[in-house]
Amino acid sequence: MAIEVKKSSDGKELTIYLDEQFDFAHHKDFREAYRNEPPGIRYRVNLARARYFDSSALGMLLLLKKHAGGKAEVILEDIPGEIREVLEVANFQKLFTFR
Repeated sequence: MAIEVKKSSDGKELTIYLDEQFDFAHHKDFREAYRNEPPGIRYRVNLARARYFDSSALGMLLLLKKHAGGKAEVILEDIPGEIREVLEVANFQKLFTFR
C-alpha cells in the first residue's frame, strides 16, 4: 500500500493519503504514518482513492483517534459513497469529522 503523508508547515496537522486498498495487510504502514507524532495535532485521512475497506480499517481508524487524544480532531475526507455507508453504519460520524 502506498501511503503518502504530508505534514503542515506549522506542524499542527498531518494528512494521510490512502491508496485503493485499506485492510489489515497495511496496518503497519498506516501506524508508521502517525506513530511518532505528538497527541493533540489535527489528523486528516484522505480516502479519495480508497476502493476496498474492511473491518480492520475501522479498527485502524479507532487506533489513530486514540493516539490523537480525546479532544483532537481527526477528519476523514473525500470519502467514496460505499465507504461512507460503512462508516455511517458503524456510527463513525460521532467520533470523526466527515468532509
